[in-house]
Amino acid sequence: MTCHAMDFSVGTHSAQHIRRIVRIYLRQWDMPELTEAAELAVTELLANVVRHVPGRRCTLLIVRQDRGVRVEVGDPDPRPLVVRNPEQLDEGGRGLLLVQAVTDRWGVRPSPPGKTVWFECDAKTGT
Repeated sequence: MTCHAMDFSVGTHSAQHIRRIVRIYLRQWDMPELTEAAELAVTELLANVVRHVPGRRCTLLIVRQDRGVRVEVGDPDPRPLVVRNPEQLDEGGRGLLLVQAVTDRWGVRPSPPGKTVWFECDAKTGT
């Protein structure tokens, strides 16, 4: 298993830098077709940290898997995630629906003192 881990506070330009890191790893791992989905999903997870986590602290883990890539964003906030109904007209709250739409799997697990939100994107194999 090959991975990259970071611990940081999310700032104004963090999403841009994290997208670049994800892109570099996916290129090195010969999975460039996953770049768009992974960049979009990680941006949404980081946006949740900015909006909802006091101090904006988080961890990031990018893991190469046999079938693709797994990305995890952990934070110290124990409050559960809220997935909005797509029919609601709220201004925000649709980021997790977007993560669900562009990834193959996603979820959340407790990781005391907070939680970890993760997603996986599978590399497409030729037939």
